[in-house]
Amino acid sequence: MSIVMEISEALQKGRAKLIKELVPNALAEGISPKAILEDGLLAGMNMVGERFRSNEVFVPEVLLAARAMNAGTELLKPYMADSGVAPLGRACLGTVKGDLHDIGKNLVRMMLEGKGIEVIDLGVYVSPEQFVQAAIDNQCGIIACSALLTTTMAVMGEVVEQAKAAGIRDKVKIMVGGAPVTAQFCRSIGADAYTSDAATAANVAADFFS
Repeated sequence: MSIVMEISEALQKGRAKLIKELVPNALAEGISPKAILEDGLLAGMNMVGERFRSNEVFVPEVLLAARAMNAGTELLKPYMADSGVAPLGRACLGTVKGDLHDIGKNLVRMMLEGKGIEVIDLGVYVSPEQFVQAAIDNQCGIIACSALLTTTMAVMGEVVEQAKAAGIRDKVKIMVGGAPVTAQFCRSIGADAYTSDAATAANVAADFFS
């Protein structure tokens, strides 16, 4: 088995400590940071995402894999800029104002990062103005909004309106998700995409950037 395959396997098993050993070894062997990232770390995280979507693995396994992914990308960062490896795109993500739930949001962040998307995580209780300003400041192609309460869903519509008012609606895709959110609601507020789980959200986001 090649060392890049070993990295992918180790990530899928959530073995961050092993990742920290394998990545420097791969670099020492002359394997490019791009190959380590795409064929090792991202390939492994994609597998985790697919298994999560088909209920073969669950949140604890995803969290362990994400921790291993972060361990690997941290080691690669100094080499990435030098080798000109650019992220697939940039997204800002947050739970809308009035809502403090963050588990779903955090899963989406991990899956997006697993697709090679740079994520600006705005946290929880994020106002429409904060979403839009973050998108402008960071030149994000996607605004991703999460809500777990029916009482806070309406804020997603305000994000769409705020993007229009700021003149960036045609420059960003607005994605929505969370337990009470539906495809019909997404259409009614004029957002671009609704997904029911984190893995699908990452696939849709990657398609927007491709």
